[in-house]
Amino acid sequence: MQNKKKTIIAIAVALVLMAAFIACYGVFMPKGSEGTKDITVLVVHADGTEKVLEISTESENLRGALEEQKLIEGDDSGATLFVTTVDGYAANASNEEWWCFTKGGETMMTGVDDTVIADGDKYEITLTVGYDW
Repeated sequence: MQNKKKTIIAIAVALVLMAAFIACYGVFMPKGSEGTKDITVLVVHADGTEKVLEISTESENLRGALEEQKLIEGDDSGATLFVTTVDGYAANASNEEWWCFTKGGETMMTGVDDTVIADGDKYEITLTVGYDW
């Protein structure tokens, strides 16, 4: 009986902590601004050619803005979209190719789903070769 009581208390405490975490995340998570935002996206291909896109969007995240332009495709089976194709070019994993997303030259620490955009943001998407982490 004593073990059941401890188990029930532990479960209740875990549920309360989980609810508190969800509430804090909802309050403090980055929020996108409403309305139209103009962003610039530079795509750098393997051969060094560059394509600059000026995108006007009402999307709050980078994924939405890029998908509106049909610029990206990828694997949506994880927590965020894993971008495999940009501007019609699919990165070849067997050649250690992958698309690197940066903002103002700095590597982004969020996926395209979680990257909140603001008016005037500048992003770079570069086909990168090698998994030198």
